[in-house]
Amino acid sequence: MTSNPALSAKRYTVDRLLSKLGMASRSTSQEWVRAGRVRINGRVVCDPATWVLWPKDSILVDDKPIRDSLKRWILFHKPKGVITTHSDDQARKTIFDVLPGDLGYLHAVGRLDQATSGLLLLTNDSTLSSYLTDPANKVMRTYLVSVRGEFTEAQAKEAMVGVVDAGERLQCHRVKIQKSSGRETHLEVVLVQGKNREIRRLFLALGHEVTRLRRIQFGPFKLEDLQPGSWREMPIEDAREALRL
Repeated sequence: MTSNPALSAKRYTVDRLLSKLGMASRSTSQEWVRAGRVRINGRVVCDPATWVLWPKDSILVDDKPIRDSLKRWILFHKPKGVITTHSDDQARKTIFDVLPGDLGYLHAVGRLDQATSGLLLLTNDSTLSSYLTDPANKVMRTYLVSVRGEFTEAQAKEAMVGVVDAGERLQCHRVKIQKSSGRETHLEVVLVQGKNREIRRLFLALGHEVTRLRRIQFGPFKLEDLQPGSWREMPIEDAREALRL
């Protein structure tokens, strides 16, 4: 027996639907609609907030019917010096200048700042990315960190208790000192949230400047032997299984 699309349809704004299907970012989807490139049930719409029922309604972009795109899950070793965005008004190099152009539309799961390297996950599956970045799920992120000066066990405990910076609480889930000298300390740090520049801000509040920062794991996904600038694809079913979704 085949299912009735009218019974299983869900309600979305058209810009959110195009983004959810992995066709484009939310902002690009809005641009498409405002430019008159989208038709719903044969009628051109120009308001990105127009409601649609998917998959019941007929939706065309540039006169081509949309469909749920193939879901992809990419593990990428972001090199230092590139930024995590699709485009930059300062013409800085982005991760998408490094990645091949034929991967289709993907968004980054969280961000790594320009000076940080390591594992960056990319996907067009909004369900998986939302799960990983939702603070309520407390998904662990593991980093190798180098700081100036000698970082002590007492300071490691302080980092796990947390500090307040600019009215925001910053806290490590775990801090392990791997090697320390008077000039520099190397650590393994685990976070359970992805606040903006959290590690750099936290360690600076404790009197130590971060000189090197590399993410080696995000949830069950590991950097392993990926070299800077290289990537590998994992079947989306394997990614869902790894997250038990």
